[in-house]
Amino acid sequence: MRRLIVVLFSALALNVAAQTRPPKLEPIPEPPPPPTSLDESLEPQVTITRRGEDKVEEYRMSGKLYMIKVTPSHGVSYYMVDNTGGGTWVRQPGALDSDVRVPMWVIGTF
Repeated sequence: MRRLIVVLFSALALNVAAQTRPPKLEPIPEPPPPPTSLDESLEPQVTITRRGEDKVEEYRMSGKLYMIKVTPSHGVSYYMVDNTGGGTWVRQPGALDSDVRVPMWVIGTF
């Protein structure tokens, strides 16, 4: 019985001793420097105007209009997108909106 207790305590002591040693860590290499010059022709040009109470943002790439974001004063914003580049504008729902329009009316409140 004493031998069993001695073996258990020695196993416990070795386990504790193994946990107290710090792990061998390697230094993290330095991150690469950020790019010095950005190509500004890749960024869209945004023109913000007001039409009545609506805010209209026009997005152009290389001078060509490809998307319009309309934010009405009383509703959720929506996008008009020219997918084909031929001047045919398609209404896209807002970021949190979906294509499915479910009618929601308040019938009664309690």
